[in-house]
Amino acid sequence: MITGGCLCGAVHYRVTGPMRPVIACHCAQCRMTSGHHVAATSALRDDVQITGTVQWFASSDSARRGFCGTCGSNLFWDGPGSHLSIFAGTLDAPTGLTLAGHIFCADKGDYYDIADDLPQADADDPALTTQVDV
Repeated sequence: MITGGCLCGAVHYRVTGPMRPVIACHCAQCRMTSGHHVAATSALRDDVQITGTVQWFASSDSARRGFCGTCGSNLFWDGPGSHLSIFAGTLDAPTGLTLAGHIFCADKGDYYDIADDLPQADADDPALTTQVDV
């Protein structure tokens, strides 16, 4: 089980099932909501229990972003499929997770380079974003 939450403590969550490795998303929406790129893992929705009130923002026709209404911490990305994405920086340590790759690299900010040798995809990559270590 892994736990996490927001900066002010108003929202907590726990994950009771496996989580996929962390993927860095460099799309424009992630950069705008976080101030940089987003690093997120994911778990089956049924394996994530949330306490406190999450505010949801519909960031597109197919996805929404969850954040704390008190402190503004970005917590979740919820799109199609069976998994809920969880922003890795909101997890309590130790997580045992590692960064496994980068998506939407074609949209990355011009002020930084991706300096590791991990896989990079210009857009979404189902091979990266749907993997879950069991």
